[in-house]
Amino acid sequence: MPRSMSSAMKTAIAADLLPPALFVTATFATGPIYVWSGNFPIVWNSLTWVGIGSLGGVSVIEESSTVEAKGITLTLSGFDAGLLANVLAEVQLGAPVTVCLGFFDPTAPTLIATPIPAWAGRMDQPTIDVDGKKGNISINCENRLMDMNTPVDRRYTIQDAQIFAPGDEGFNFVSGIQEITVYWGAVPNNANNI
Repeated sequence: MPRSMSSAMKTAIAADLLPPALFVTATFATGPIYVWSGNFPIVWNSLTWVGIGSLGGVSVIEESSTVEAKGITLTLSGFDAGLLANVLAEVQLGAPVTVCLGFFDPTAPTLIATPIPAWAGRMDQPTIDVDGKKGNISINCENRLMDMNTPVDRRYTIQDAQIFAPGDEGFNFVSGIQEITVYWGAVPNNANNI
């Protein structure tokens, strides 16, 4: 997928030293969260991003030249196992998730302007692993292309047409044309010419 980059990002990619940063936005029951791969809070895009460091993880983000729905897995480790019920209540299937890729200036601890979107999709089923007093949660996230596998539940009825085109009367005539004979060109003069 082509992405537009700022000139500062293009310069950073060509550099020998390239400190990366991943920014994850995920929407939960109580609202969106903003976390990034560092160890300290940072302000980007007028939002404060909480650094989760090595406690968080993002699986490999894959792309291909063919149209494929490739998902990712977000992982958070080290939370108190007593909070398991709260964690499960927060996860919303189908809620949006976005991952952006940014870079830091290697000479100064400043974020290079305009990180680029690396992946966008929706939350799917979480997996919980509790080991003693600590818990790990992995949330599978699916690409929006997965919607192409969902059948469209639409009907050729007047009731269904009113959902998207209120006042449209076209489907009132569907039942009347079921057994109609339509002649193309001249009307035949006897039953043998039909």
